[in-house]
Amino acid sequence: MAPVLNLLHAAFAYMEGVIDPPSSLHRLTVEGVARQARAGEIWVLDDAGAPVACLFLTPEPERLYVGKLAVADVFRGAGLARQLMLLAEERARALGLGRLELQSRVELAANHAAFEAMGFERTGETAHEGYDRPTSFTFTRLLG
Repeated sequence: MAPVLNLLHAAFAYMEGVIDPPSSLHRLTVEGVARQARAGEIWVLDDAGAPVACLFLTPEPERLYVGKLAVADVFRGAGLARQLMLLAEERARALGLGRLELQSRVELAANHAAFEAMGFERTGETAHEGYDRPTSFTFTRLLG
């Protein structure tokens, strides 16, 4: 689980000083990754045995929640995020769930564009505790 956590920290490093509040990744531990693997699913793409992309999936009523999508810097633009999202769609269908849902921080406009290019629509916004403004957008992709 440590290699997945290391990938997440490296891939999310660009968010430092950009998003407010800071990412919940700072509180994620190896045990937390293991807990996610038990409660949901973690999918990893590797290169020579080292993780280069990952995705957390959590089944919830009527939806499959997509979290912690990460791609190593040197593999960005290679279609790995799209490949993992197609896998998420397959998993949702296998579980009988009709939609994928994820959240993205308000400040990460490039991520919003990438999710929209993968067929997601912005369907809501939320605020972290203690904030009087939206801090995250919700994106949904209905599975036909």
